[in-house]
Formats: sequence, structure tokens, C-alpha cells
Amino acid sequence: MKKVLIMEDELNIRSFVVINLKRAGYDVIEAGTGQEALELLAQYPDIGVAILDIMLPDMDGFEVCRRIRATNKQMGVIMLTARTQEMDKVTGLMTGADDYVTKPFSPAELTARIDALFRRLGGDSVVVADVLAQGPFVMNTLNHTLEKNGVRIRLTQVEYAIVKLFMQNPGRALAREEILSAVWGREYEGELKIVDVNIRRLRIKIEDDTANPVYITTVWGFGYKWGA
Repeated sequence: MKKVLIMEDELNIRSFVVINLKRAGYDVIEAGTGQEALELLAQYPDIGVAILDIMLPDMDGFEVCRRIRATNKQMGVIMLTARTQEMDKVTGLMTGADDYVTKPFSPAELTARIDALFRRLGGDSVVVADVLAQGPFVMNTLNHTLEKNGVRIRLTQVEYAIVKLFMQNPGRALAREEILSAVWGREYEGELKIVDVNIRRLRIKIEDDTANPVYITTVWGFGYKWGA
């Protein structure tokens, strides 16, 4: 059974999420504080997706996300944000989250986001090529790794999916909507800014100069293009 961690200090919200995720067939682990979440993540290394509330009494969800990403690039991370806090969404993505859900949310919406992350974690149903090599980059699609000049770049599953999409479409301008659909799924109802924030995060990891990107260039008013 797929294991999900829910970190939420408000018991009524946490219970609501737990009930609905169990109905959807997930094995749910509960945490009421950041420290408890980190201890449970260490205790259950098979947790596939972590749902992190931002506001907690001991440490915020951003810090928990940073600590997860320091040791685990594969786990899916979803942040729970307040609808009015725009910067929370951007900050959550920049600290390594794969997605965010704004409160209040429906059980169906949260379950759909978790399902999409687990599909991505499960790998590709069709492997186009074992190795994609362009410029200084080599991607192994079997073990989901990317190297630049022989040095491994540690990517989250979302970042890996974006780079793979680019490398499968070298030199082609991809619209933000196309990237969103390919990486997050056609049913995704989130905002386009999630693409922009993930591109910003990717540039930090792969560009020599983030102020003057040469591998992921912006096509103004449209989207992005891979130029390796």
C-alpha cells in the first residue's frame, strides 16, 4: 500500500485528510509537528509523498521541506498553503516542493495531486531511450539521473520530468501550458506559475550563470526552450 505522510497541527483538518486518503487506498502516517514529521520520515523510509502544512508551532513546513530535500530528492512533497499567501506558494516550490494545494481544498483535489505524484514516482510507462545526451548533459531514463560534465545533478521528480521533456524536444519552444500538461497532468487545475518557479529552481542547478541562462532560455510571452 502506498504510504503518505500528512503534517498538520490542526486536528480537524488532519483527521479530514486522513479519512479521505484512507478511503482512496493510501496508508497514512500522521504528524502534528515538524519534529514529529522528521522522526516519522526517518522511521518509515517507504513514505512516497509528504503533505506539509506551512504554519506549525515548532518549525514551518518550508524548513521540513528543506530537510527532506537535503537527503531525499525522490519523495513527492505537497505544501498546504493559505489562499491569500502568494509568497508561500513560491517559497514552498523554491525550497523543493513539487506542488501546492490551497486551503480550503476538496478531498478529490488533494487525492488527484497525490495520485499524479505517485504516477511520476513510479517511472515512465514507456522508455523512449535509455540515455539522452545533449551538450554537457547525459540523462539515464532507467535510473532517473542527470549528469552535467560527468557530475551528478540531484533533481526532484518534477525537475527530472521537466528536463526530460526538454531533452526530448531540443530546440523546440514549449508553451507553459504544454509543460504543465506534460509534467503535472492534463487534469491539473493549478496555476501556470508553478512552471515558472520550477524553471527558476532548475536554472539554479544546471546553469553556469542563472542571470544569463543558456540551457533553458525564455521565449517571452510563450514559454521556454532547451538549448543544450
